[in-house]
Amino acid sequence: MSTAVDATERHDGARRVLAVSTAGFTLMFAVWLMFGILGKPISKEFGLTEVQLSWIIALAVLNGSMWRLPVGIVTDRIGGRKVMTFLLLATAIPAYLVAHANSYVMLLVLAFFVGFAGNSFTSGIAWNSAWTPREHQGFALGVFGAGNVGASVTKFIGPPIIAGTAGAVYFGIFEGGWRLVPVVYALLLVVMAAVTWFGTPHHDRMAGEGKPLRDQLAPLRQLRVWRFSLYYVAFFGAYVALAAWLPTYYMDNFSVSLQTAAYLTALYIFPASLLRPVGGTLSDRFGARRVMYGTFAVMLVVSGILMMPNGHLVIDHADGSTTEHLPYAIGIVPFTVLVFLLGCAMGLGKAAVYKHIPEYFPDNVGSVGGLVGMLGGLGGFFLPPLFAYTKEWSGFPSSTFFVIFLLTAVCAIWMHLTIVKMLHRETPELADRIEAPVAR
Repeated sequence: MSTAVDATERHDGARRVLAVSTAGFTLMFAVWLMFGILGKPISKEFGLTEVQLSWIIALAVLNGSMWRLPVGIVTDRIGGRKVMTFLLLATAIPAYLVAHANSYVMLLVLAFFVGFAGNSFTSGIAWNSAWTPREHQGFALGVFGAGNVGASVTKFIGPPIIAGTAGAVYFGIFEGGWRLVPVVYALLLVVMAAVTWFGTPHHDRMAGEGKPLRDQLAPLRQLRVWRFSLYYVAFFGAYVALAAWLPTYYMDNFSVSLQTAAYLTALYIFPASLLRPVGGTLSDRFGARRVMYGTFAVMLVVSGILMMPNGHLVIDHADGSTTEHLPYAIGIVPFTVLVFLLGCAMGLGKAAVYKHIPEYFPDNVGSVGGLVGMLGGLGGFFLPPLFAYTKEWSGFPSSTFFVIFLLTAVCAIWMHLTIVKMLHRETPELADRIEAPVAR
């Protein structure tokens, strides 16, 4: 009887933890990437270049990545309820202060501290892993990871708030326009902190309670963990970078308004976030490696098309004349469709990577998930400036997708070589065969 009661309590607790942590993560993800939409009006007010704006975005991503390992370890030791509540409150303060920024340097500093919100991911992963039975972890972690859809929240609420409140002042202290958005987020973060503290089980589950720190860090010596981290750079780091970069890309290359650019970017964010539970379910059923083979293939094809610059071939003839051939230009509709497919692949791939972690490291999800999330997020820090600099060097806006193509190719090749090596080790008698033996 006691066992049945414990199972019921765990099931109820797991549902509450999943629901509340996903809501909190969605909100913090929105705050983390809010500069993707605020960037254009901020650039206009402060006279920033594209490279300067890319560093505001990058610093927010940096601080949302660099603490993921310690946050995951601490969550395993003291529980997700305490850690998530702290993260929500700690993010609310700099979010509020963004509304009062008066210089580029101040924006850089505050963007860095607002980025602290991004560390909520590894806390939520470790928290849900502690509560969810192993056979359902792929789905549960996929549902939690779908909180990435928070990246689209600012895309929807930002432009109307900016346009509808520009020039207004509220309560004598809150300016309208882009400065009102971080104030709204600061208030929501405080409310969500209260919901997290009072709405989840007070008696938390902690996978690493009492475990020596040395034991928690031991798995990080395995090459497999670092390989998972690189995969996550391609699926998550590139996702974060593009989610922040696409609004500007749409406006600069297709001459659309901020609101239209935001809505089109949301078409990329939604599948990259909401398909995560599907990716988790497929990984539970067919295996994470099969899912990753498919997602890498789609990403290579799509980014290979998107990286082609608009233009045509010019042929110089012997008589001194020139002719133009094979004109190529991608319109906004096919571009959006291809970016949508890219988002679908990233959404499935993110879940597949994290399906590996509780399978290989069931007692160290916090530390391993923290390192994978940290390095994956750091990819999101390096990529926006890399997008800006490659465009500056090459003159091609499409160089953004050339960067993603190269990153994906490296990941796919390393994964395939690792799997081939593993299969040869398991079945050495087949290592030299490239064809099936002929039946006689």
